[in-house]
Amino acid sequence: MSQEKTFVMIKPDGVQRKLAGELMSRLERKGLKIVALKMMRITRDLASNHYAEHQGKPFYPGLIDFITSAPVIAMVWQGEHAIDIVRKVLGATSPDKAEPGSIRGDYAISTSYNLMHASDSPQSAEREINLFFKEEEIMEYTLTLKNWLY
Repeated sequence: MSQEKTFVMIKPDGVQRKLAGELMSRLERKGLKIVALKMMRITRDLASNHYAEHQGKPFYPGLIDFITSAPVIAMVWQGEHAIDIVRKVLGATSPDKAEPGSIRGDYAISTSYNLMHASDSPQSAEREINLFFKEEEIMEYTLTLKNWLY
C-alpha cells in the first residue's frame, strides 16, 4: 500500500481560538502520521503563490489579508489515502454544509473562518508541500502501530 503525503494548514482563526491541539489530534486519532510541522507567519508573497488559483476573484484580497494576519501551523501528514481522509475529517469548506463530527461541522462558523486548509489532489499536495517545506524538513520514520492500522 502506498503512503500518500498531503499538506494541511491550521489557519489564523484555528491558532487564535486555541484549537491547534484538538485539530491535530483528530488527524492523529484517524491514524495519519505527521511528518513535518512548523508555526509561521505567512508572507504576502507566499500567500499569493499558495492561493494563485484564486487571483482575480472578488474574495482574493480578503483571503490574502486573513492568511497573513496571524501565525499559522503548516504541516505534512502521511498515510493511506491521506488527501481524501484529511478532507473528510475537515468536512465541507462551507461550515453550514459540513457534517456534524467533522472539524468544520463542529467548530467552524463561516466559510471565511473555517479553521484549516488541506490539499485537494496529489498535484496540489506536492505543490503546497514544496511551497512551505524544504525536502530535509520532512521526516521519514515508521510508526510502531502501523500494523494495527493497515
